[in-house]
Amino acid sequence: MNYDDKLLRDVLNRAKRVAVVGVSMNPVRASYFVARYLGLKGFDVVPVNPVHAGETLFGKKIVASLSEIEGPVDMVDIFRRSEAVPEIVDEALEVFPDLQTIWMQIGVEHAEAAAKAEARGVTVIQNRCPKIEYQRLFGELRMGGFATGIISSKL
Repeated sequence: MNYDDKLLRDVLNRAKRVAVVGVSMNPVRASYFVARYLGLKGFDVVPVNPVHAGETLFGKKIVASLSEIEGPVDMVDIFRRSEAVPEIVDEALEVFPDLQTIWMQIGVEHAEAAAKAEARGVTVIQNRCPKIEYQRLFGELRMGGFATGIISSKL
């Protein structure tokens, strides 16, 4: 899928609070370091994972589902298999009337769920990573595509 850089930049600039669905407690998993990175960049990250509900990650209590989040969320970042997307999108649209963005991670796509969200005025990004796009768009990528100084210095 091709997305205009202006759209991606706008999405990342306007999102303040991000629910990361499928976040892992394992620091070598992509969902862990993407959520951590977003938090380090000033996003208010809400970790969502029913397996670890009640535990703390990055100083935040992990919730089991989107419906357990108090207050609004600007963006829902999905780290689940594509077949799980419709249920997540339905819940997000029900719980967050002012939701701005549904973001599906690399390898995650669902055309019908995306169309449903877009019909409600929600921007949908599929098969992309907000960490990679943030680094690319805001000049943080280093040689080889890695921002090694940011990740390694904070672990």
